[in-house]
Amino acid sequence: MESRVKIPAKVKEPGRGQSKKEKQPTPMDLLKLEIAEELGLAEKVQKEGWGGLTSAESGRIGGIITQRAKKGLIDLDALRAEE
Repeated sequence: MESRVKIPAKVKEPGRGQSKKEKQPTPMDLLKLEIAEELGLAEKVQKEGWGGLTSAESGRIGGIITQRAKKGLIDLDALRAEE
């Protein structure tokens, strides 16, 4: 899949009561960012982090990942192994 998402060097990961940590994006993070871009949510994710999405928005991203995996467009096992 070719991505048009502007991928940050690091993705903010909010911790519970901790300051936000920076980490290198995993292949799964990149896939989620690509789908977030398709749904018009990439800017919100980059501003607020993944915790800033509503449960409906997060569920939609997860649903699209599941649909693509069922169609054989992505290999979830390979993505999870690289995390």
